Amino acid sequence: MDVSEIWQAVADVIGLVPQSGLLIATVVAVLAGWAGSVMVGRDIPMGRLVRGTSTLALGGILILVVLQVSRFDSQFELALPQAGLPEQVVEGGETRIPLARDGHFWLKAEVNGESVNFMIDTGATLTAISSGTMDRAGIEKSFGRVPMRLSTANGTVAADVVTIDELRFGNVAARGLDAVTAEGFGETNVIGMNLLSRLKSWRVEDNTMILVPNNPQPVAEGSGEY
Repeated sequence: MDVSEIWQAVADVIGLVPQSGLLIATVVAVLAGWAGSVMVGRDIPMGRLVRGTSTLALGGILILVVLQVSRFDSQFELALPQAGLPEQVVEGGETRIPLARDGHFWLKAEVNGESVNFMIDTGATLTAISSGTMDRAGIEKSFGRVPMRLSTANGTVAADVVTIDELRFGNVAARGLDAVTAEGFGETNVIGMNLLSRLKSWRVEDNTMILVPNNPQPVAEGSGEY
């Protein structure tokens, strides 16, 4: 990695700071730790307390970041509601989705009660929603969620991680599901592997995607085939 790439990486991180309360808290904790070290060096009272508090704060931030990242893998079912990280639940009965003429699997779902069209993308790690869907479904950004940088067809974009209270389609109900959103995503909503991997199974047979969750759910009214 050359100097220009390092500088760009640093600039990207700095650019994300105003978008995340957690990153702002990290910067404040680092500065407090530096100030505490200076105070200790000059024998100023409370220096050790300031430095120790900063260390504890950084440790707590690190744990929270690890918890957030681990939620993207269904093997780690971590929940921390008080920190805005509810349990992610996907349940329901078998749902069949035929292949559309454009070569994709599309479905109509309900997001927090709002009717939304989704494309299923098995190559996408995370479920993604547009800013328009986010507004209609009443989904708000959380102060403590760490933004992500994602590669898209239009280049690398900064994306916010949000939580969908409930997403329903066919016999499938997902609750507390993490999703990403960014202006650069356009209006397409995508169901990714963080939902599919929580199903009992999923497969494609004769140009039909078959989704089999763990627990049967009543069919969502107005949802299903696109």
